[in-house]
Amino acid sequence: MGKVALHWKIIIGLVLGIVFALLSSWLGLSRFTINWIDPFGTIFINLLKLIAVPLVLMSIIKGIAGLSDIGRLGRMGAKTLALYLSTTFIAVGVGLVIVNVMQPGAKLDGGQRLTNRIAYELWADESGHSIKDGECFACRPENAAAVAQAKGQLATDQTDESLQNRMQTAKKTKDDGPLQFLVDMVPSNIFFSLNNNSLMLQVIFFGIFFGFCLLLIPTAQAAPVIAFIDGTNEVFLKMVDVVMKAAPYFVFALLAGVISKMAGDDPLAVIEIFKGLGWYSLAVALGLAFMVFI
Repeated sequence: MGKVALHWKIIIGLVLGIVFALLSSWLGLSRFTINWIDPFGTIFINLLKLIAVPLVLMSIIKGIAGLSDIGRLGRMGAKTLALYLSTTFIAVGVGLVIVNVMQPGAKLDGGQRLTNRIAYELWADESGHSIKDGECFACRPENAAAVAQAKGQLATDQTDESLQNRMQTAKKTKDDGPLQFLVDMVPSNIFFSLNNNSLMLQVIFFGIFFGFCLLLIPTAQAAPVIAFIDGTNEVFLKMVDVVMKAAPYFVFALLAGVISKMAGDDPLAVIEIFKGLGWYSLAVALGLAFMVFI
């Protein structure tokens, strides 16, 4: 296995995680998988989150501080912004076209689609958004069993930090003004921003501001700071390398745990999940292929 490329090891771990989840579901061992296998997948996600924010911060500061001509910063920033906006516009357009043509969600089992719809309605209600009575599936008496299942699914998902952040964001943006996005870009406490993965834009702003100010102070005073930033950046890059060496095992645990949580001890539910995920994955792959090759 030592000569096998890392990406193949990760794919093998992914496949083995799926197979393990199917076996544990068939043997009624999903609770064992959730308790003893899934935590290692959570550790993997936490490690990636731990590294991502400081790595982005150090990389931005290092890149800007390495500019010899401060005038290049404005030109580079304008080009970067134009490229970012144009590629984002294209990506959104491609995504909308592909998802409306393929409709991957329609390939899901009807019962699973109903549960997902009701889970969305419950989430929307908690976020302060109202749904018209005629469109409210959770309000219909015949869907009582699906409502109970969706509540259980939502209760599990609410332990996810990213879901909680999205719910808080939805509540916050409801009454925001047109320039609120500018206010949100500027952090009031960088340590709080570093502690919250949803505030990456504030971290990027701080990195640009910090690097810009490094260019304005005398070279003798900036040199030790730049040396520290360079060394710290290398440390975080090495962290990525170390974590990725263990990625195949973590991916195995992550896939096994996620599928066990979604399907429980019902192997047929696992098959239905993969039927929907397969079409979704195909849609994503087509969109990425278009962005990369076309």
